Amino acid sequence: MAGEPESGHPTFRVMEVAEVEVPLPQVHALVHLVEAESPFRTLTIPVGLAEGAALAAARERLAAPRPSTHELFSTALARLGVDVIAVRLVSEDQGVYAAELDLMTVRGRELFDCRPSDAMVLALRQPVPSPILADERLLEVR
Repeated sequence: MAGEPESGHPTFRVMEVAEVEVPLPQVHALVHLVEAESPFRTLTIPVGLAEGAALAAARERLAAPRPSTHELFSTALARLGVDVIAVRLVSEDQGVYAAELDLMTVRGRELFDCRPSDAMVLALRQPVPSPILADERLLEVR
């Protein structure tokens, strides 16, 4: 399968959040990601409006007057000594994307299935933003 080396493991590409767009009158936001290196392919993921707002705020490093759920969780992870290693965008099925949140805890690595929007917000809320990785198969021309 393209994007997968002979070992059977997927190849991941580093992505950057280029833009969070709300195309009115749509009921969702669009997260535009671009590869950090050549060939600079793009990936657009639809997310809820609230998740899009949270992602835009995290991208701009804005803090709410009271901590949002993502800010609270990010602070809790930091105080517990848990590092966000990476976010992996792993699959897409009929327009619904799936992600994994890769954490390093005092007991070792933990991997959590999650929504891409939640994982990306947490990655961007880290003191040093964690990498957002996309399975190369998601970047193939459809």
